[in-house]
Amino acid sequence: MAYFCSMRYKFNPFLILVIVGMQANAQQKWDLRKCVDYALENNISIKQTDVQARLAKLQLYQNKLGQYPNASFSGNASYNSGRTQNPTTFGLSTESYFSSGLQLQSSVEIFNWYSKRNTIAASQWEFQAAMASSEKIRNDIALTIANVYLQVLLAKEQENIAGVQLQQSQSQLINTRKLVNAGSLPELNAAELEAQVARDSSAYISAKGNSEQNLLNLKAYMALDAASPFELEVPAVEKIPIDDIASLQPEVVYASAIANLPQQRFNDFKLKAAERTMAAARGSMYPTISAFGSLGSRYVNAFNVPGSVPNGQFSKTGLTVRDPTGTFLYDVVTPTFIQSGTVKSDAFFSQLNRNFNQAVGISLNVPIFNGGNLKIAYERSKLNIQNLQLQQTADNQKTKQDIYQAYNAAMVALEKFNAGKKSLETAQRSYDFSQKRYNVGMLTTLELVTNENNLFRAKLENVLNQFDYVFKMKVLEFYKGKGIKL
Repeated sequence: MAYFCSMRYKFNPFLILVIVGMQANAQQKWDLRKCVDYALENNISIKQTDVQARLAKLQLYQNKLGQYPNASFSGNASYNSGRTQNPTTFGLSTESYFSSGLQLQSSVEIFNWYSKRNTIAASQWEFQAAMASSEKIRNDIALTIANVYLQVLLAKEQENIAGVQLQQSQSQLINTRKLVNAGSLPELNAAELEAQVARDSSAYISAKGNSEQNLLNLKAYMALDAASPFELEVPAVEKIPIDDIASLQPEVVYASAIANLPQQRFNDFKLKAAERTMAAARGSMYPTISAFGSLGSRYVNAFNVPGSVPNGQFSKTGLTVRDPTGTFLYDVVTPTFIQSGTVKSDAFFSQLNRNFNQAVGISLNVPIFNGGNLKIAYERSKLNIQNLQLQQTADNQKTKQDIYQAYNAAMVALEKFNAGKKSLETAQRSYDFSQKRYNVGMLTTLELVTNENNLFRAKLENVLNQFDYVFKMKVLEFYKGKGIKL
């Protein structure tokens, strides 16, 4: 039993490390930088654009390799019977034989009107465009995360304000209930405060639910499991750094956006790629000069090759020749042979050496008519350039319009924020005076509650205006190419 007890309470060091690690992970706080980094690492759209960029890089690599000579090696082996042509003597034979052939071929384009060079350049710009597209998706995700992050901060601030409001109402109810029990105040005052506590409780529950919902939205945009432990780092909104509005004039921001935003660079790269593609399409309509070469040999192993030897006799060929003087006419004769068994084929390497052949040359390919494919491809590439130019103009116009709208929205948010601060100061003074008057019995509970509600709304509106102003300024900073910082 003692041994069992000692084993029961024996600690596992590995288990302790796991528990400590889980607690440390649960206690980690997520700031904006960490949220954005996690989203950039796990977002599906970003992963897809990264795959497209890698595909574009592979296409560029393939096009670069296309400018080098190609080479191929081929070999074959076959068994032949019946009346066939001998591949080495080229004579007709009815004998059965085994044959094999080896061949090495290579070719290279010498001049193609820079079609390949322009194709490589187009692939290079396409790769740059794919990288810019990936960066654009990353920026969009970062901006979305920052927006939702600020919404979470706003919701938490509203939750805190609602909680403070509820605590104040509960404290007033406790004090009023004491005065009512002592007979200093009528029961109506306590009833009115109880109703106010109920309203404040409902407002606090709504604010808390809204805060949780915004937190779930942030997890969704981050591609984080909704059940994962998540504690957000809440910086003070007044400590969030923002640029001076004077440094974010629309024309200045627009000039910076055209030079720095990935969407504009994407359009520029796509346009350059299209121009190179057009040049490549034009070059493909002209003649192409290529060089080629080949090495090859064959081997034949006949199974029944008849052998023959001369028999010492001659036969007339039907041809005649005269002597140098032209006096006498002679018949042309040829020796005759008799069959003498079979002859064995030469060895494999001997035949390869004897049948070794080489070829080298230059070819000219002139496209005359191919169903209009080359001409239509060239015309299509010109129309594609026009389409990309129009798209670039449209995107630039939209960017400029968005910047002016963002600047106007930031100015309105700043004015609302300044006006809200004055309204909050007025509501706070009014509430402080009403509290003092209520304490000496010069103000009814309903009037105190009214002033308290006015202060509560002023605080909420001030916080909303402040967060709205900060986000509008962050949008302008984003268009300027400074990224998202909190």
